[in-house]
Amino acid sequence: MSLFRGAWLIARKDLQVEVRSRELIYTTLFFALSCVVVFSFALIKEGRRPPDNAVAAVLWVSIAFSGTLALGRTFERERQGDTLRALLLAPIDRASVYVGKLMGLLLLMSAVELLLVPLVGLLLQAPIFRAPGLLFGLVVSGTVGFAAVGTLFAAMLVRAQSRDVLLPVVLYPMTVPVVIAGVQGTTAIFAAEPDWATAQICLAMLVSFDAVFVTLAFWTFAPVMRE
Repeated sequence: MSLFRGAWLIARKDLQVEVRSRELIYTTLFFALSCVVVFSFALIKEGRRPPDNAVAAVLWVSIAFSGTLALGRTFERERQGDTLRALLLAPIDRASVYVGKLMGLLLLMSAVELLLVPLVGLLLQAPIFRAPGLLFGLVVSGTVGFAAVGTLFAAMLVRAQSRDVLLPVVLYPMTVPVVIAGVQGTTAIFAAEPDWATAQICLAMLVSFDAVFVTLAFWTFAPVMRE
């Protein structure tokens, strides 16, 4: 079986389970939207728009926090059902397990972001339609980098007793470059005088991070799960 066919089967299995339970999508979506609502009440005073960097930070903090919540459940069903060993013994490349889990997580986070970004534009008065293509590229590339590292760490910590505590501790230091580049690029778009050069440089940095993170996680996953 080819790598991507095996990955698609795993991603489809996770999506089918999620469609039936809707447990993770509702929890992640509610958490992300709650972050934006709380920050909007804190930052908006007398109807004035918050600073551009604050709006960008709210967007990326909400993405990171909701993504962490989703990552904590990435391998949880396999752990609870004691089927992780069976999944690793399946006649597919172990890298397919990583790619499949990553695909499922990306689809979930994308669904949340489809509602999260417009809500940021509505509540925080962010000009999300000023450069939709560039903003879309920043969000997608940042999400890929964050999810690529997070999926690997979630797999490494699946057997740890305090995995819910350890995951943010090891994940956030590694993904700081992704979040910083995302915030800087988004701030450049939201500014009263947009800095397109900075936004494009940040997008190029995020694409470079994605290439490095995905490649390293792809080749590291099989040895990690063998341990």
